[in-house]
Amino acid sequence: MDLFLFTVDPCWGADVVTAGAAGIVVDWERRGKARRQLGEGTQINADTPDDLARMRAATDGRLLCRINGFGPWTGGEVDEAIARGADEILLPMVRTPEEVDRTLDLVDGRCALGILVETQDAVDRAADLARRPLSRIYVGLNDLRIDRRSDELFRPLVDGTVDDVRAAVAQPFGVGGLTLPGGGFPISSDLLAAELVRLGAAFTFLRRSFTADMVGRDPFVEVPRLLDSLAALRAAGPEDVADRRARFVAAVGSPGSVREPAVSPLPA
Repeated sequence: MDLFLFTVDPCWGADVVTAGAAGIVVDWERRGKARRQLGEGTQINADTPDDLARMRAATDGRLLCRINGFGPWTGGEVDEAIARGADEILLPMVRTPEEVDRTLDLVDGRCALGILVETQDAVDRAADLARRPLSRIYVGLNDLRIDRRSDELFRPLVDGTVDDVRAAVAQPFGVGGLTLPGGGFPISSDLLAAELVRLGAAFTFLRRSFTADMVGRDPFVEVPRLLDSLAALRAAGPEDVADRRARFVAAVGSPGSVREPAVSPLPA
């Protein structure tokens, strides 16, 4: 499973990639995000074109740039991201195949394009969206929760939503995000990792929980440990898979399992 770190810190990002992560995500998405996520305690980044260029200079890992949702500004953002060295653009908050088609036209083969399925409209059109020549498709649980006016972050992983999208996708598929083995709250990262493996996810993201949990830790120890834990999950037998799935479903049904906090507790 490829791991992509959200960061604009060149030294930190280069170390994590050298330690085994697949690449870096630089995040330009902010149009309307503060209003959409008001009161949700979510992370809104302020990354810039200069940040993208710095990360390009810092690592040979795959460099992804999440732009804003489709609009009149998309052409300029696509051109800027490509000029600053992005290998791939991520288009968030997709609602229609037409938005994807128009973005593909703007990209014009100059880099790859992936999309984020994080609205009910995109979920309903997943099979149609997956017929496009996309580099990856990712289900964004937090914005999907908001779009559905739900309080339950992980419900799509147990109500069949993510499984249905996964079944429609032939491209590399991703969902959720991970931190270190033993971390994660209110859902254990170990159980979430097992879900990603069960779904056949080809990639996921390392975001603020991972970065917080890594304070004082060596990426050249911890990133391989995370990758080893994923390999062990892939090697698990059917009974173990079923047991972890049952424990994950039970955890999602537990009171309080509705948000990813900024920091997840880890054992010493």
